[in-house]
Formats: sequence, C-alpha cells, structure tokens
Amino acid sequence: MEAFLDNIVWHSLSGEHSRFASGPGHARRYARGLPALAGFAEPSRPDFEALRPHVTPGEQFYCCDWAGTAPPGWAIEADTSCDQYVWDAPMPEADAAPEATRLDERHVEQMVALAALTKPGPFGPRNAELGEYYGLFDGDRLVAMAGERMQAGRLREVSAVCTHPDYQGRGFARRLTDKIVRLQMARGQVPFLHAMHANEVARKLYARMGFRHRREVVLRVVARST
Repeated sequence: MEAFLDNIVWHSLSGEHSRFASGPGHARRYARGLPALAGFAEPSRPDFEALRPHVTPGEQFYCCDWAGTAPPGWAIEADTSCDQYVWDAPMPEADAAPEATRLDERHVEQMVALAALTKPGPFGPRNAELGEYYGLFDGDRLVAMAGERMQAGRLREVSAVCTHPDYQGRGFARRLTDKIVRLQMARGQVPFLHAMHANEVARKLYARMGFRHRREVVLRVVARST
C-alpha cells in the first residue's frame, strides 16, 4: 500500500478521487477549483500534451518526480522539492482541538484567503469537497486550519495546515494536525502529508509529532504557455 506514495497524485486521481479528475487515464489533473495538481502514470515521462485540452494558457499546476526541459508549449515556473511523511505512531489519545469548527461552503472565502497568505500548498475554493476541514477562529476570523486532500486506498493525506502569521507560535497547527490524524486513524486510514523542503520548522514539527520521513520529492510548477 505504501508504494502508492511513490506516485500519489496519479493513484489518487485514478482511484478514490477519479470523480474529481480531468484528463485521460494516464495523465490527469484535479478539476478546476480543486488543488492545482497533476499526476501521470509514468511520472518520469509526463505526457503534457495529453493534458493540453484540460489546461488553459497561463494556468499553472504542480507535478512531481521528473527532470529535464519542458516540451514546446509548456514552461517550468518553479523547480523545488518537498518532503513526504507517513504517520508512524499510535493514535493521539484525545481530540487536541475539540473547539475547532468543521469548515464548509460558508467559510470558503476565508479559507482561500488564509491559504493565499500562508501558502501551505496548492489550494482551491473547492478543496473542502475532498475531505474534512477544521478551523480555529478568533471571533469571526479564521486564524488556523487543516484538512484532507489526496487519498489512495487506506492512505489519506493531511493538508492545508496553516496559521495566520499573527497567531503563530500558539500550537494551533499541531493541534489541528493531531485532530485530523485522529479522525483518519479512527476510520482505519494511514495519515501522510507533505511539507516544503525549505520549511524546516514544519518538517521538525511533523517529525516530533510522530510522522516518519519517507522521501524527498522533486516538485515543479508547470504552466501551459501556448
């Protein structure tokens, strides 16, 4: 099962999340409004041309595990990496954030704004359709959130973990991550997540919490240029 993590975007879009996919079987992306992620059956040889009808000129998306130059009509906008972690500890004993609010369509504007400010990874206004999202509020203001994104078999991703800069250092991210992990494990799922390699603070936090580092993933942002 853990082998799915070697090509998790494609396995997610070809399996549990196929209803959210756009593109042919060997080259798929999450539909517009969902996270800008694309997956390929052979990630080292991505078939961008198969995705062309499903990507508008100038539109960006993230893809993993390939090197080399972009084909004609496509451009590499960013070349970076992230780290992949799998939960490797007992289930958290108690809900660490019982006061957290289940986020839904009423909170989309605030969710998108918080993600745009903190940049936890590709996030769209339809992300909440992919799983459960929870947030912490200061009055009516959403100040932290975490939720679920990809899924393949029993593997379930913890995603969009972020805290407004004015509220960092209070343990919100850890508490919400713990909450999502506990929910997933109660369903019999195996939590995993990704953190940008440059985000050392997040990577150290996840290691302390009980996530096992699995691998570093080459991550590129690609755009259709014509």
